[in-house]
Amino acid sequence: MPRIESTAARLAKLGFADAVRAAQLVRQSEADLDDILESLVEVADPDQALVSLIRLIEREPAVLEAVRSDEVLRGRLLAVLGVSAALGEHLVRHPGQVARLAEQRLGEARAELLRAVGAEPGESEPRAAEGGTGALTALRVAYRGRLAHLAARDLTGQATLGEVTAELSDLAGAALEAALAVARTEVEAGEVRFAVIGMGKCGARELNYISDVDVIFVAEPREGADEAKALRAATRLAQAMMRACSATTPEGSLWEVDAGLRPEGRSGPLVRTLASHLAYYRRWAKTWEFQALLKARPVAGDLELGGAYVEAVNEMVWSAATREHFVEDVQAMRRRVEAHVRAEGERQLKLGPGGLRDIEFAVQLLQLVHGRLDPLLRRRATLPALAALSRGGYVGRDDSRGLAEAYTFLRQVEHLLQLHRLRRTHVVPTGDDDLRRLGRALGMQADPVGEFTARWRRHAMEARRLHEKLFYRPLLQAVARLPESEARLSTAAAAARLEALGYVDPRGALRHIANLSTGVSRRAAIQRTLLPVMLGWFADTPDPDAALLGFRQVSDKLGSTPWYLRLLRDETAVAARMARVLGTSRYATGLLMHAPDAVAMLGSDDELAVRPPESLLGEASAAVSRYAGDPEGAVTAVRALRRKELFRTAVADISGLIDIETVGTALSRLNDVTLQAALDAALSKVPPVTSFAIIAMGRLGGMECSYASDADVMFVHSPRPGADEREAGDAAFAVANELRRLLSLPAPDPPLLIDPDLRPEGRQGPLVRTLASYRAYYSRWSAPWEAQALLRARFSAGDAELGAAFTAMIDELRYPQSGLRDDAIREIRRLKARMEAERLPRGADPALHTKLGPGGLSDVEWVAQLLQLCHAGERPSLRTTRTLEALRAAVGEGLLDPDDEAVLAESWRFASRVRDAIMLMKGRPGDSVPRDGGERRMLAQTLGYPPDGSEDFLDDYRRVTRRARKVMDRVFYGA
Repeated sequence: MPRIESTAARLAKLGFADAVRAAQLVRQSEADLDDILESLVEVADPDQALVSLIRLIEREPAVLEAVRSDEVLRGRLLAVLGVSAALGEHLVRHPGQVARLAEQRLGEARAELLRAVGAEPGESEPRAAEGGTGALTALRVAYRGRLAHLAARDLTGQATLGEVTAELSDLAGAALEAALAVARTEVEAGEVRFAVIGMGKCGARELNYISDVDVIFVAEPREGADEAKALRAATRLAQAMMRACSATTPEGSLWEVDAGLRPEGRSGPLVRTLASHLAYYRRWAKTWEFQALLKARPVAGDLELGGAYVEAVNEMVWSAATREHFVEDVQAMRRRVEAHVRAEGERQLKLGPGGLRDIEFAVQLLQLVHGRLDPLLRRRATLPALAALSRGGYVGRDDSRGLAEAYTFLRQVEHLLQLHRLRRTHVVPTGDDDLRRLGRALGMQADPVGEFTARWRRHAMEARRLHEKLFYRPLLQAVARLPESEARLSTAAAAARLEALGYVDPRGALRHIANLSTGVSRRAAIQRTLLPVMLGWFADTPDPDAALLGFRQVSDKLGSTPWYLRLLRDETAVAARMARVLGTSRYATGLLMHAPDAVAMLGSDDELAVRPPESLLGEASAAVSRYAGDPEGAVTAVRALRRKELFRTAVADISGLIDIETVGTALSRLNDVTLQAALDAALSKVPPVTSFAIIAMGRLGGMECSYASDADVMFVHSPRPGADEREAGDAAFAVANELRRLLSLPAPDPPLLIDPDLRPEGRQGPLVRTLASYRAYYSRWSAPWEAQALLRARFSAGDAELGAAFTAMIDELRYPQSGLRDDAIREIRRLKARMEAERLPRGADPALHTKLGPGGLSDVEWVAQLLQLCHAGERPSLRTTRTLEALRAAVGEGLLDPDDEAVLAESWRFASRVRDAIMLMKGRPGDSVPRDGGERRMLAQTLGYPPDGSEDFLDDYRRVTRRARKVMDRVFYGA
């Protein structure tokens, strides 16, 4: 026991985690390991290395003497055993391969693996001596022997990362060649030339220790052979080769051969001729497929045919940036990468935040953008390509160096993870033992867990900023005064990069960037920090050019304000939301131009919440009070309040924080408050001889205002007791005109136009009437359409008692107790049909008109209104001015099927959202879905569709409105 305790103490000092168990193993071993133990102090996992070494010596005692006498062998063997339990197992099974670890270089891999399966390396089409498990087992033994030799050099620092990944890729190519030799024993393929194209990391000669091997197969019939027959033989040959690599044997499998990058993916033919490949790429290929072809390299089979394939596709790879849909494809690729980043855990080395995919994607994209004109960028592997980008000035030297270091570190960690069990993994473990092994393998001895974690996090954070570092910062270097030590992107190259990101006017964008970032002021310095990030966010919006222009304009107004740039720099949420708003909505941008301090509300969802009408009314009333005796000043202040609240609502809408019903309610309440404040200002100019009320009609009355809605109203007054009726009428008329004048004064704010044309007798009738005059008109002259219009009438502003009296008075007309007579129903139906035929604008596509088109707003609203006219007299639940509330009430009363209500409501919401989105996008109203493809794409993005989703949007709109029209025909027309 004392001996074990003393040995354990010694082993603990040497770095063993479980020194007692290690001491027991040493004592139980028949070999004298005392002089070997000191050598274990440097290995990643001394405990694991000791276990594997004892087993190896028990299997082959001569290994101990070889290890004692050969310092190189000792260092390499122990390094492998301390990292890879799986290679330790392999060497225990095949101790004869241990001595090879000391060799500096082994023979050519292709020849060795071909001989392992009994094939002659010199033949143009080597064939294995025999197939079956024996050949496949021999292939795996030879492959892993070379893998162990490479790992030994790698782990002892005698091979660089580039040498390791290149050798791994060549070893995979050799294994594919040997597997192909085995496949030829199963398939007679003498009539076909067959080549294997390495893709991905295999093609780029940057393969991992354990990875799927991506390939594409190309074949050609030999002279005189039938092409169809040759392709069938080539397909069987490819399938047999793939099985030879993935089949399980007593020595396990090699890896999966993945042909998913071929044309049409897994649904396409496994093997094609060269002409078929090229025809597909010319006609159908997406940009991401050319991005994949950056890595293409012939690795096995007929290398001459493979070379012809690569030469032919290279021409298309380097012209991909000129393709019609390049920008959309680039954006789709960026979204896929971001989706991976969001979906994967933070411990993912490959797809997680700051992972390998981030760096690889950005490097490849920059190659596609700039490699068309610069052949020096045409490199397959990531690190050489990054170095070439740096030399060419497309990436700053410091950025390139930092990313290369991050990439190298992440790849080394990935290799160490995979070597442990020879399993395909990219996830950093959480256990201290695993982290300790990783840290020690990387040379961290004092605090391997803490030091490894800190370095990994630092490199991941550096890599996560790749879009800022690789894509956007060099754009500033093209226009700003930066240190001469920085390699500068040329103006043409910067414009090409902006165009690839979706900017339609890249040279105009460069002018804006120059204006914002040039100079030595603190403002320019902060902008140089902000712009790289903002440019990326702008590129994700429907209109990047408008976003950048708007940003410049707002910055020009607020740039000298101390809080503005500091807010954007320090509050990411504010800057991100601002970018989205500027690139989505010219309407919101216009509002922000005249209220730039509203930027401050962008940082919090709470700030964007719809304000209660009481709060708005209090603020508006206070503004009117401040400007007592100055109605114009009062209304100017109220309109400024309205502008700010319009901006709040628009941003909440764009951000998806409120739905279309809430938008309509918010805008309607805001218009009510504006009318009340303007009315208060107008009343101050006339003697108080009459009470005055504003009755909201149309969309305002229905609480369904859009951003472009006028205020449909009627004016009613009631002379005060003792007042002269003529004087009261004149005063009311003066108030109505003053109200209209005040709200239409020229100003930078969106106007609230007053439309009183729904009053009795229309434009020919009096602008203002008394309650008695309205009652007399409606009792004697009103037409069915006027009763229908009054369904939306509600009190909006002014004297609340007078407003209540008015709505009570018209209830008898709009909610007839006995419903509508058949002739009145027929008249309403005729009026609707005539409106559809006559009011649609000339040249408009009826199917795309949101208001008057089939299934549009008018169809849904008239269904609701007919149900109200027919049944609201007996069923009070139908007495509402809101369309969707009326439909829901009709379902509750059993007057409308719930499925029909759902169809109508969906169409109404969709059409309303489209109308509002058109106004947000263009800054001017529109009722039709744009015919122009570019505008329709931007509209679809504004509605939340991806950049390539405009056809999906159009299909959805047509489907939804078509279903609504069917319901309308059945419920309204009785069809």
